[in-house]
Amino acid sequence: MNRLDPIVAAARDEVAQRRRATPLPELERAVTRRAAAGDIRSFAHAIARPGLSLIAEHKRRSPSAGAIRHDLPLEDVVRAYERGGAAALSILTEGPSFGGSLEDLRAARRASRLPLLRKDFVVDPYQVHEASAAGADAILLIVAALPPPELAALHSEAVGVGLSTLTEVHDESELEIALELGAEIIGINNRDLKTLEVDTRRTFDLLPRAVGRALVVSESGFSRPEQLRELAGAGVDGVLVGEALMRSGDVEAACRALIAP
Repeated sequence: MNRLDPIVAAARDEVAQRRRATPLPELERAVTRRAAAGDIRSFAHAIARPGLSLIAEHKRRSPSAGAIRHDLPLEDVVRAYERGGAAALSILTEGPSFGGSLEDLRAARRASRLPLLRKDFVVDPYQVHEASAAGADAILLIVAALPPPELAALHSEAVGVGLSTLTEVHDESELEIALELGAEIIGINNRDLKTLEVDTRRTFDLLPRAVGRALVVSESGFSRPEQLRELAGAGVDGVLVGEALMRSGDVEAACRALIAP
């Protein structure tokens, strides 16, 4: 069974509840104020800079790893990431499976100057406005979680409010959908959705089809500097790392060591 199915169903239920608590027009007004203030940081520019860009992720727990880190305040983690040389931040905001929240995103915005990715299961346009209102500069869109028309509509909605999208794929067919969509940044997730096993060679298998057509970010399975050097040598633009950094006794030092040339 695809592990996304029950999570996506739960996400749709949660959106309905939050919509009742905070109507969409209220979020739209906040998004308009943010746009007028010029308060959106370019996530795409952070990934496109020379060399391999590190997207450092704040993640409290996951279905595959269980609890990861509870003893450090989020603000301390994201500031350590920034001092350690991360180009951008990924903030898990999904609650039931990952222990995150929109307040985590707001707190990260207050604590760091780096562009922020809202990492969640985005299935409704409401979440796009919700992400922007909470301080996100980019959102995650998972091709496997959405029919192509819904994926295209969410991508268009995000671009329309000034957000970047990280469009995540797992295989060749999903990659083609993302490329046809015109995705600016494609995330290749090395984790199998059925078994949760990780194979980092997936990035290298799919990379030739994406190079030159989109920025490419590799996700899952990286914890050593030599792995990042291999990604950089192959032409990958960015790498998303969370668990390996979150488990470190010294987050800033771990970040520096991971991206050392």
